[in-house]
Amino acid sequence: MTTTRRTRQLAASAVAAALGVTALAGCGSSDDSAGSGGTKGSGSKTVTLVSHDSFNASKDVLKEFTEETGYTVKVLKSGDAGVALNQEILTKGSPRGDVFFGVDNTLLSRALDSGLFTPYRAKGIDRVAADTRLDADKHRVTPVDTGDICVNYDKKYFADKKLAPPQSFDDLAKPAYKDLLVTENAGTSSPGLGFLLGTVATYGENGYQDYWKKLERNGVKVVDGWEQAYNEEFSGSAGGKKAKADRPLVVSYASSPPVEVLYAKPQPAQAPTGVATGTCFRQIEFAGLLNGAKNEAGGKALLDFLISKKFQEDMPLNMFVNPVVKDAALPELFTKFGATVDGPATVAPEKIAKNREQWVQSWSSLVVK
Repeated sequence: MTTTRRTRQLAASAVAAALGVTALAGCGSSDDSAGSGGTKGSGSKTVTLVSHDSFNASKDVLKEFTEETGYTVKVLKSGDAGVALNQEILTKGSPRGDVFFGVDNTLLSRALDSGLFTPYRAKGIDRVAADTRLDADKHRVTPVDTGDICVNYDKKYFADKKLAPPQSFDDLAKPAYKDLLVTENAGTSSPGLGFLLGTVATYGENGYQDYWKKLERNGVKVVDGWEQAYNEEFSGSAGGKKAKADRPLVVSYASSPPVEVLYAKPQPAQAPTGVATGTCFRQIEFAGLLNGAKNEAGGKALLDFLISKKFQEDMPLNMFVNPVVKDAALPELFTKFGATVDGPATVAPEKIAKNREQWVQSWSSLVVK
């Protein structure tokens, strides 16, 4: 899923749509006035959401947004979260859309320091969990979802091998798990970066490099993004099975197992994948009004909608992430098959901002060939 979640990403679901521009809602009304954003913009009836590949929403929910505001939503998908953010920074001031969704806490400082967003206090923000509002004083971004980046494992592989699946970062470096793990590039992928930050939180700034040396000697494989890691390299996913993947451990999300249940035919009684809950890093994803947006009014209306109860309750089974709105309910399939993570690793945003580039460079010198 920064990925997310996610992505990333949710960050990050197995049902992410193809790369490109996709209109997701019905036709807008003939009213050119502002929607719930309250500011008259260009008069355009289309509002463009720029996102990573894993953004997904029910057509009926986005149709409801159109009916309420008069704006039709287009989604411009731009690769993994890190790639999508880089593209927006390069076009700062002349953005490709009106709202950007998918910047997470691992990359947030980069987006804010670049002046990418126009401040806007979204309607309903007081209903959003306080611990997700990392820019609460300036409102440059609006929290939309949370997810836990964790190692997932292929249950069948470990049962067949009569080997206990790993549960911690320490376990992953043990000889029993040699050549089993695939992760994403921390320089291009939000899940990859989140996993790196989890190791920094666990082993400290003086210990994470030694840990990655152990992982490198233990055969960790690094690929560009989540889609490749999960759907091509991971033997436990539906896509991985088709691709004859041979890695039974992958960096993904605590909410990935419900994906495998939801889209299996017939649906299994148990998820075919599990979560190593001692390897998790908490990801928070944000959306913001892009500086220079052509349809500022539509962008504000969309930000309001992203934290509405309707959208928040639609989100878990479309993007497999957790709502940030306190009164949003989770679906039963999500709670039954997703993993609950108590005490995930975290790193303070200001510490990430200060050290991220150095950590990624050091990591790259160790494991990227």
